Amino acid sequence: MAKRSKAYRAAAEKVSEDALYTPVEAVKLAKETNPSSKDATVEVAFRLSVDPRKADQMVRGTVNLPHGTGKTARVVVFTQGDNAAKAEEAGADFVGGDELIAQVADGWTDFDAAVASPDMMGKVGRLGKVLGPRNLMPNPKTGTVTPDVAKAVGDIKGGKIDFRVDKHANLHFIIGRTSFDDQQLAENYAAALDEVLRLKPSSSKGRYIQRAAMTTTFGPGIQVDPNVTKVVAEA
Repeated sequence: MAKRSKAYRAAAEKVSEDALYTPVEAVKLAKETNPSSKDATVEVAFRLSVDPRKADQMVRGTVNLPHGTGKTARVVVFTQGDNAAKAEEAGADFVGGDELIAQVADGWTDFDAAVASPDMMGKVGRLGKVLGPRNLMPNPKTGTVTPDVAKAVGDIKGGKIDFRVDKHANLHFIIGRTSFDDQQLAENYAAALDEVLRLKPSSSKGRYIQRAAMTTTFGPGIQVDPNVTKVVAEA
């Protein structure tokens, strides 16, 4: 096990391993126990009672966080013609066709999200080995394969995130930064949780969300009560 820093150990002492915190309590504690003086990301992880090996239990979706992620995503768009100009106007960072596909095929993945127009998917589909493991493959189910590439770019730049359960049945995503106020982070968490609950597979058995935790980039994990789905503002 890696040796923890003094700042981390001091932060961890403020967190009870046996406690289940409400979302607002967890947000406050996550910010308080951030061992870095920098504006860190605030992240959430869910452990689900699903079997990702079964197609009908693959939990995957998107959510527009009401307050964004605090990070401007770098978006690549695979398209051509008029759609290329529209994607650039919408703020896409990289736009192109065959040359861009070849660049990615060679291993370039310096971006956070990928969008493709339907006419390009015959070629983009060949990038599965590069984009798939990084959860960057455009997909109609997440709105990233679409004729309206400009809207997709705008949504992603505005704070839309997508998530997919991993092979260990975990979901992991960012809900904001420590510079956000408590209510903003709690509302982002609630929006993400609502969507995860909405996507519960009918074949999932037992308690769907087995465990929820919140943390900053380098901070300790804070257990969140997954049964608390409503955010109540504190005075």
